[in-house]
Amino acid sequence: MTVTETRPQRPRASNDRSRSLRQGLLGNGRRPGFLTYGLLFAFFLASAYPLWWSLIIGSRSNEALGQTWPPLFPGGNFWTNVGEVFDTIPFWLALGNSVLISGIITLSVVAFSTLAGYSFAKLRFRGRTGLMVAVIATMAIPTQLGIIPLFMMMRTLGWTGEIGAVVIPTLVTAFGVFFMRQYLVDVIPDELIESARMDGASMISTFWHVALPAARPAMAILGLFTFMTAWTDFLWPLLVLGPGNPTLQTALSQLQSARYVDYSIVLAGAVLATLPLLVLFVVAGRQLISGIMQGAVKG
Repeated sequence: MTVTETRPQRPRASNDRSRSLRQGLLGNGRRPGFLTYGLLFAFFLASAYPLWWSLIIGSRSNEALGQTWPPLFPGGNFWTNVGEVFDTIPFWLALGNSVLISGIITLSVVAFSTLAGYSFAKLRFRGRTGLMVAVIATMAIPTQLGIIPLFMMMRTLGWTGEIGAVVIPTLVTAFGVFFMRQYLVDVIPDELIESARMDGASMISTFWHVALPAARPAMAILGLFTFMTAWTDFLWPLLVLGPGNPTLQTALSQLQSARYVDYSIVLAGAVLATLPLLVLFVVAGRQLISGIMQGAVKG
């Protein structure tokens, strides 16, 4: 007669408590837990702290940087420092140039990238793979390598000091074409395009009524990233425009060109330059999130 040895089983209540604790910290697959929210909040604080610190110093005097305990809240000198910014640099001219340049570049990049991305994703033509490889290969070339020949070209054309010298070289980007191609290759079924063509739709009509509505979330994301890149661009506008017709970023560099730098005025100008981007994020945030979620579901 053999006696089978049985292992003591853990109580079910202990397993349920550990499972509920784990779900409370990490989530249950549908809703995130406290640990997820804690990490997101920590990342948010780390990302927002530079802007908050700029607002604190930009609303105080320069002596706030030398205090033993740095201040945690804004002071009352923000508008005084803003007035100093307006008196030191041509702020409104620089703001208008930045809005004009960033807007034109964004519209052009989104339009051309969507057209080219749709062509590479859904149209069949000779040399398509080679052209796409060439587009991707240009992304591996550093931008700094082309600055000198590009500047010589702009000077030969007589465009130095003009806004067109900043806009024309960036009317379309390789990243935008690649991004839209990768998005449209999966989001639009080939059968939908074939059915539109069988119904008598032309190529332009198919793009307008089939591809364009499906591409709107990706266009919103690309437009937001392109506007941010054009808005914060510093090196090329500094070289080709000069101090007489600056963008906002190059104009702000004039605030620290003297031997004594008043960082409260510099950071007040930095806060002013960041406000349009924050407004853009608030306006385009819903479309941005929907585009990211739609891309995640398609993937």
